[in-house]
Amino acid sequence: MGYEEELQSERDYVAGLYARLDAERARVKAAYQSALGGTGETAMERDNEVRARHREMKRLNVADYGLCFGRLDSVDGDVSYIGRIGLFDEFDDFEPVLLDWRAPAARPFYTATGAQPEGMARRRQFHTRRRAVAGFTDEVFGKLGEEQGDVALLAALNAPRGEGMRDIVATIQAEQDAIIRLDHPGVLVIEGGPGTGKTVVALHRVAYLMYTQRERMERHGVLVVGPNPAFLNHIGRVLPSLGESDVVFTTAGGLLPGVRTSREDVPDVARLKGSLKMVEVLKAAVADRQRLPVSPIPIGMKDVVVEINAETAEWARQEARDSGLPHNEARKVFTEIITYVLTERALGRIGKGWLSRSDKAGWEDMRSGLLKDLADDGAFLRALDELWPLLTPEQLLGSLYSSAERLAAAGADPSLHRVQGDAWTVSDVPLLDELHELLGRDGSEQARDQAALAEKQAEARYASEVLDSLVGRQDHMDDEDHLFATDLLFAEDLAERFDEHDTRTLVERAAADRGWTYRHVVVDEAQELSEMDWRVLMRRCPGRSFTVVGDLAQRRSPAGASSWADMLEPYVPGRWLYRSLTVNYRTPAEIMAVAARVLAEFAPDVQAPESVRANGVQPWARQVSAAELPAAIEEFVTAEASLEGTSVVIGPPGVPGTIPASETKGLEYDSVLVVEPERILADGPRGAAELYVALTRATQRLGVLHHEPLPDPLTGLKPKV
Repeated sequence: MGYEEELQSERDYVAGLYARLDAERARVKAAYQSALGGTGETAMERDNEVRARHREMKRLNVADYGLCFGRLDSVDGDVSYIGRIGLFDEFDDFEPVLLDWRAPAARPFYTATGAQPEGMARRRQFHTRRRAVAGFTDEVFGKLGEEQGDVALLAALNAPRGEGMRDIVATIQAEQDAIIRLDHPGVLVIEGGPGTGKTVVALHRVAYLMYTQRERMERHGVLVVGPNPAFLNHIGRVLPSLGESDVVFTTAGGLLPGVRTSREDVPDVARLKGSLKMVEVLKAAVADRQRLPVSPIPIGMKDVVVEINAETAEWARQEARDSGLPHNEARKVFTEIITYVLTERALGRIGKGWLSRSDKAGWEDMRSGLLKDLADDGAFLRALDELWPLLTPEQLLGSLYSSAERLAAAGADPSLHRVQGDAWTVSDVPLLDELHELLGRDGSEQARDQAALAEKQAEARYASEVLDSLVGRQDHMDDEDHLFATDLLFAEDLAERFDEHDTRTLVERAAADRGWTYRHVVVDEAQELSEMDWRVLMRRCPGRSFTVVGDLAQRRSPAGASSWADMLEPYVPGRWLYRSLTVNYRTPAEIMAVAARVLAEFAPDVQAPESVRANGVQPWARQVSAAELPAAIEEFVTAEASLEGTSVVIGPPGVPGTIPASETKGLEYDSVLVVEPERILADGPRGAAELYVALTRATQRLGVLHHEPLPDPLTGLKPKV
């Protein structure tokens, strides 16, 4: 069969897959509408059914374009088509007509080579436009002739970039596939230089895990932590394009519900806040708010006045601390001791002389009256708030920062002082989260919990009364009558029917709940995270299932990682694996040669990744005066606007028309203009890492504008007049 005949045959097959997809989509939509109508027996079952059908609809909707991207022919003559999702023939024992790319049988599509064909005779890659097959290329194993396996990859790499990261499901390379499918239950570190695809590999690994561990993963979802909102927007479409939506995306500054910030501290302060030493500072700050009275506090009870003295308060404080409860919850212990002492003293004075010690009922009545009066006594409540106040993390940390005295009492560095205590920075988020652990629930949270418990108990009592009524009615029925409701209905089922279930999506619920725990966490640009950041993330994933993505050579944060072992061993000793990616799929060899010279200056022991392609376009440099700089930037922007693809201007802080390199981490553009690299480098090792990042964002073209002479690593750039 000639090429045109085979092409038409493939078009017909793929068209049949789309017809099957459309039919399946219609079936699931009908089932979804039926679930909305209330087919489940209980509210929870109805909610679960609606959510399951909604997930299935979203899974099918992502496959509109690029449904099938390849085919495998085995040496035994078996043919398998590979695609974004799996489809089955319901009339033929549910035989697969399209293999999900994550299925074990699909793996040779990514790993078979001429040297190791894995039982395959041919790999065929389709080139599609929307729903149509435009063409295909074949890679034949075990025969002489030119293999064309890189055609699809190079076409994807040379294509203009759009507004977001694309999935690589059709062009996953063997070294990437080995990481994606790695069966490791702990922490996996993926390190690679710029352009090695570590981020997109991590996201495909999430999709693979959600496919192979569907039931386990979908109940709690996945958390993806990235360096900035622009990066999250850039990668946000990859997992949905692979049919996975139970994923929460956030930055380190958004890990705590209700607090969202991108403001950064100066490097020295960020380093202090990121250190584990801050845990002891925060504990000391909490302890500092557990006070003893400077002088006895008088409390009026009936006709006597009793006092809270330092000795009583110290006993109550020690008992509360020894309880092991968080500060706010330990206040109950503190209050109980103080209350006991005050009532005993008052009873001794009030009852003396007229109430017999044998009159236990009289003493208990008097005690009850005193307790009631004390619970409503303003002076007593004010004393408790002075000695053991209910605190929120925001109140405590804000007041700590704004008070030099409180900082000194907590043993904190005085450089943490600031006038506006609650002007939160990214480095404050893990400290606020730590305080949630140390403080526990505040008064309003405890009141809400108590109200919810009371409501639940009322629902249970009502359900019990209904069941009693039904049982009473059934007692008057003959045995020959029909089966009655109580034969099938249990008390908890009935109580559930009166319960109003949370109808928010998993993503909405998880993002709003600080106590939510995830089944898996992806951390991108992980070299930037501090020791305190890692404490937060470990709380979010008790199972310690992580995909950690980073490049130590690109670290700019003074509180970030200089070693993966230093960050991970305290939490997962012996349970983390390291894998590296060495091939640069983004940056052309011409540009990477320039970036490698910068890397050699500040990280001589690090090997730059090897580019998989060259494009023949040499990077250039142009020297301009300070007055000429704005016009030169505008000239670049105008020229790039006439071309297909994306572009960016990167420069040091304060230069109009540029953005810092830190805001482009993880992103890629067809064309990049780097402005005043000499000023970027002036920031020492951090500046060198910034310049390295800036130079490696380009997929096609790189230009440099400079005012002062070029730094040594860039002196080889082609001059442009």
